[in-house]
Amino acid sequence: MAKSKKKNSLFNKLRNYFFAGIVVLVPLGFTLYLTIFLISVSSNIIPKEINPNNYLPFSIPGLEILLSIIFITIVGGLSLSFIGKKFLSILNDLLKKIPFLRTIYSAIGQMTESFTSSKGKKKSVVLVEYPRKGSWAVGFATKENKSQISRKTNRNLINVFVPTTPNPTSGFLLMFPKEEIIYLDMSFEEASKFIVSAGTSNPKN
Repeated sequence: MAKSKKKNSLFNKLRNYFFAGIVVLVPLGFTLYLTIFLISVSSNIIPKEINPNNYLPFSIPGLEILLSIIFITIVGGLSLSFIGKKFLSILNDLLKKIPFLRTIYSAIGQMTESFTSSKGKKKSVVLVEYPRKGSWAVGFATKENKSQISRKTNRNLINVFVPTTPNPTSGFLLMFPKEEIIYLDMSFEEASKFIVSAGTSNPKN
């Protein structure tokens, strides 16, 4: 009887150690995999002619990402200056006159502004009943639908992007009546973390 208890105790300890190892290694492994993936993608996207690693005596992993972040930050700073705003205004007018490009440019621009603007950041995270009644999903309210879809359904619809887990860059564009949407007191970062972690990271509020 005593031996049986010792065996069970040892088994329980080993089982706890195993699950503790999973809890530690899965986030580390996923982070490492994602980092390696981003580094490999960045090295392939940047042309060889301007890739800084081609002009160094040795390759520095992730240098492309670091320089890209610096470049984006500099562009962002310039765009807020008087000259930068004038230049962007001319560029916007030019791109909006080209039939095919204006559709893509306007759509991506509106989507980027929706997710990055500080105005109403906490008001964009919503809770919707999806994919069936009684089942809930976290999404991002992008804009009020004022197109013919809203007019033909005779409903005040809100466009909601419902991302997939654990990759929030893909998902579904759904339109819900305004009264069926629950707005959450949650930031975009908190909601993204909640989705990527498959619900294991609970928001603070």
